[in-house]
Amino acid sequence: MAEETVGASNLEGTSLEGGATVEGQTTAERPAGSERPRRGRGGERDRGGRGGPRRDRGDRDRPSDHVENVISINRVAKVVKGGRRFSFNALVAVGDGKGKVGIATGKANEVSEAVRKAVDAAKRSMIELPRTGSTIPHEVVGQHGAGRVLLKPAATGTGVIAGGPVRAVLECAGITDILTKSLGSTNPHNMVRATMHGLGALVSARQVARERGVEPDQIAYKPRQEG
Repeated sequence: MAEETVGASNLEGTSLEGGATVEGQTTAERPAGSERPRRGRGGERDRGGRGGPRRDRGDRDRPSDHVENVISINRVAKVVKGGRRFSFNALVAVGDGKGKVGIATGKANEVSEAVRKAVDAAKRSMIELPRTGSTIPHEVVGQHGAGRVLLKPAATGTGVIAGGPVRAVLECAGITDILTKSLGSTNPHNMVRATMHGLGALVSARQVARERGVEPDQIAYKPRQEG
């Protein structure tokens, strides 16, 4: 009687003698390094990218020597074919509390990542502003778009008389006595940038004297506080 031939397709999923299967060798008989790649969600290969374990950043655990204030976080929804995708915008002010301050925005799919990006960008864009004691040298009006912010020097003990966005910037700069008033838009981005424009326009009596080529005593200037 002729021997009956059986195709490999008919034996799929069954075990043969010796523990081997139709698809190949058993795990014990496979050479080292030939294991199948791990499968992630949806049957995709786990390549250690999205969805895998996140790498820890060593710089996050270090204590920062800067003052960081999160001013505003805005959630943005993008409508796509499969639904809506959410991302976040963070507006952050960073300063050293000794006259240096900077602001920046960061965008990411997570709030913590957006704040981190904004903090890093704000540290790179910090400016140094002149101070007289714990206040500013003179009155100034900062403008940005529809935002206008009035900044006035104050006597010792006055405190920071300002709203939320402006207060966050002034606290990072180390100014503890000041009078402010918003004269335009109440949008946090416009108010913060108007505040930075006003702080960037400040000049000290020594700078003015140096530009005029005279001694500081010859300038008729009476500060609210002694520097």
